[in-house]
Amino acid sequence: MNLWQDFLTNDQKVIHKWVHYFPIYERHFSSWRNKSLTFLEIGVSRGGSLQMWQRYFGPLTKIVGIDINPQCKEHESPGIFVRIGDQSNPIFLQSIIDEFGVPDIVLDDGSHRMDHIASSFQFLYSRMHKNAIYMVEDLHTAYWEEYGGGIEKPETFINFAKQCVDRLNADHARGKIRPDVITRQTFGISFYDSIVCFEKGDVWWKAAPMTGRDDAPAAPFSFGESVNLNVGGHRVTRLGT
Repeated sequence: MNLWQDFLTNDQKVIHKWVHYFPIYERHFSSWRNKSLTFLEIGVSRGGSLQMWQRYFGPLTKIVGIDINPQCKEHESPGIFVRIGDQSNPIFLQSIIDEFGVPDIVLDDGSHRMDHIASSFQFLYSRMHKNAIYMVEDLHTAYWEEYGGGIEKPETFINFAKQCVDRLNADHARGKIRPDVITRQTFGISFYDSIVCFEKGDVWWKAAPMTGRDDAPAAPFSFGESVNLNVGGHRVTRLGT
């Protein structure tokens, strides 16, 4: 069962998600199913998404949820851990790492405030391993002033992520951009409606070699041409591809 089917048939705790998020989740999370990992969701709310992630990833996954609301503690169950604290507090985030290890996947669905999102990212991202995923959702709040958003504000997570595109390409900027943790530890950055996803990776080999040879013969036929073949004594006409 995929996540969308799980969502539609859910009769457990309440899940609240935008419908267009589900293909994005599948694109970035599907390869992690049934593997040993730690999944950290920032923001617990009514507890349904923690259950959904447990059903999706399987029994080898530690599902960890953090929230500032003490009542969220009631959403704990076997394999699902809830800790109460501020997502922007580095001491609290370090306590999560100390207890559960560095997360393999982080999904920030927390306060949606720009300063909180930035604080969590700055603390966690550089500590995550080289194949980890860091996804921030509900980034329509990056355009809403009550969450610290605004199109012209450089501190919104959308504008920060835009700047990271240049940092990702710093090796090609001819010295105008200094390589940093984004350059050295990021494989790619994906942008969607209200979501930004960072995929970590150690891209240690940056080269553009050539293969093949200039005197190689041309292909025997090209698209639209036909070739007569002798197969088992029978003449067969094969169309080019």
